[in-house]
Amino acid sequence: MRIKVLFFAKLREVFETNQVDISFTGSDNKVSDVLMVLREKGGVWKDELNENKSFRIALNQEMVTKDAMLNEGDEIALFPPVTGG
Repeated sequence: MRIKVLFFAKLREVFETNQVDISFTGSDNKVSDVLMVLREKGGVWKDELNENKSFRIALNQEMVTKDAMLNEGDEIALFPPVTGG
């Protein structure tokens, strides 16, 4: 299973990329599995995607939780919290 992960705003800047592709074997994967793979990269990946950090997750342009199930070719987008004034 191949999943595309897109990063926006601060996450794009910190990770120095706007997307990565992740491959899984099997078909019983969740968004949380993708986050775990990304955290295993260490450094800023582990820091920014930490369980205690706040960020929004979209799966195929629909907001979801970390428990959402994945299918082949899905697209995940990660957004940091929005601030403004």
